[in-house]
Amino acid sequence: MSGLVRTEPLRGEPPLRVPGDPYSVVVLLQGYVEPEGVGEAVRADGSVTLILPRAWGPAPSHREPPPDGGEAKTTLEEAARGPILVDTGGPWAREALLGALAGQGVDPADVTLVVGTHGHSDHIGNLGLFPGAALLVSHDFCLPGGRYLPHGLGEERPLRLGPGLEVWATPGHGGQRDVSVVVAGTTLGTVVVVGDVFERNGDEDSWQALSEDPVAQERSRKRVLGTADVVIPGHGGPFRVVREGWDPETKGPGKNQQSPMVGNEDPTMH
Repeated sequence: MSGLVRTEPLRGEPPLRVPGDPYSVVVLLQGYVEPEGVGEAVRADGSVTLILPRAWGPAPSHREPPPDGGEAKTTLEEAARGPILVDTGGPWAREALLGALAGQGVDPADVTLVVGTHGHSDHIGNLGLFPGAALLVSHDFCLPGGRYLPHGLGEERPLRLGPGLEVWATPGHGGQRDVSVVVAGTTLGTVVVVGDVFERNGDEDSWQALSEDPVAQERSRKRVLGTADVVIPGHGGPFRVVREGWDPETKGPGKNQQSPMVGNEDPTMH
């Protein structure tokens, strides 16, 4: 890793909350990967992250699904007005996911948008829990009932979901169609939920062996490290990105640090 950039673990156990305005980030389930028995078998599951708009609060009745008309940009922005789930873990984590959502006062029917960072089963194994949500899985965007909309997402064209909230094309690990979610304006700066662009903090010696396109993934990793203050990886705890000797005036939007506030109590959430 470049001498100008280093990483360090972000302490805290799930559910780990990072308040923000207009969006807060909650790590519901922390991904892991562990050797299983002999040989090369592993036991693994992906991280699950909740993004909550500040203005959202649990409603007494279930919300209406996103409209099925209009262009993709408008429909995505409408879907992002409610809770957004980034990855869902594997089907074996179903009860843990439901319990983690309930702990945040969120019912599966409240979730208006699910973003799957890539198509591996340990990251999108519970999509069936959210039949009323819009789905953006890799680069496929569809509305409830399976109505697919074109949107133009690419490495040079992110999808804007709201103020400081974007979906980036970050190819590499699963091929050309992986995505990450970028959340600016939190108390820790810009948080990027990356799927398996980063498996974990300190994965420099291992990520290439798991990548379908290491050249593209290296490009994606550098892009993330150039923007993120906090990275939520696919199979480990969140970590900070520390830029040594970094000029704050060149950091761009969303990089000005506020006083850190991370924990299991968030006074800004409803």
